[in-house]
Amino acid sequence: MAVWRFDRIGRSLPHLLQVVDELQSRGVEFVSLNEKIDTTSTSGKLVFTIFGAITEFERNLIRERTQLGLAAAREQGRTGGRPPKMTPAKIRQARRMRGDGVTMTEIAEVLGVGRATLYRYITV
Repeated sequence: MAVWRFDRIGRSLPHLLQVVDELQSRGVEFVSLNEKIDTTSTSGKLVFTIFGAITEFERNLIRERTQLGLAAAREQGRTGGRPPKMTPAKIRQARRMRGDGVTMTEIAEVLGVGRATLYRYITV
């Protein structure tokens, strides 16, 4: 089996090793084209294991830094994601309009939101 980058086939070193072992038990050898790793040789298996450990370490660092960054942002009062399309004022207006018999399509046009968004905020 040939892949462009070996870190695409597993999320952790144990998973990478498990996949390669499973392939080898089926008579399939593993070759990574980008890293020039060929597990058909003993030295290739060693290099694969070392690269796998480094890749797992890098993923863990990225995860850790991301978590720290998100925590720091939360401490500063920032939250992730897009701002909601429907503000409390728009929700009140939509409910008033709906109570007056205006269709959901017309309300969505007036408020500048999609019908699906409107339905998420307004019970029919």
